[in-house]
Amino acid sequence: MPLRDALEAAQEVELDLVQISDSDPIVCKVMDYGKYLYEKKKEANAQKKSKCRCRSRK
Repeated sequence: MPLRDALEAAQEVELDLVQISDSDPIVCKVMDYGKYLYEKKKEANAQKKSKCRCRSRK
């Protein structure tokens, strides 16, 4: 699909065109990038909280 058509399709549904792979051919995905970043940040914070921060006392 030509880049111009992909950009138009993403704009029609008010989403972002995100490049996934820089191979030949270039792979892109239509997605809400702001939501994606929010979910990644939330996931990283959850992993950070789940780490054991216990200290053994002697």
